[in-house]
Amino acid sequence: QVQLVESGGGLVQPGGSLRLSCTASITFFSFANMAWYHQAPGKQRELVASITRGGITNYADSVKGRFTIDRDNAKKTVYLKMNSLKPEDTAVYYCYAQSSGTYYWGQGTQVTVSS
Repeated sequence: QVQLVESGGGLVQPGGSLRLSCTASITFFSFANMAWYHQAPGKQRELVASITRGGITNYADSVKGRFTIDRDNAKKTVYLKMNSLKPEDTAVYYCYAQSSGTYYWGQGTQVTVSS
């Protein structure tokens, strides 16, 4: 059974940084398309950033220039480096994987940006 395990969330002040990690128990991780979504209270889950198996990245307009997604296929891990964090970035962040026509979600990690 595929599992996605996120870590790295927490409380940070505005302007601060965090790095989220998601380790996936996917046999052929290098062939999976990976992404991070977030969901703020009372709002729909939204795409934050994605990275294809070929390394092509895509970002939501709200995080361009501040967030970076990358992957380490040897470690079966995808990262989300978040800089210049704003209070509006506060949300639960979910890891997403698409592999062999099936998709998977992690359990989520809370990111709170507050002074």
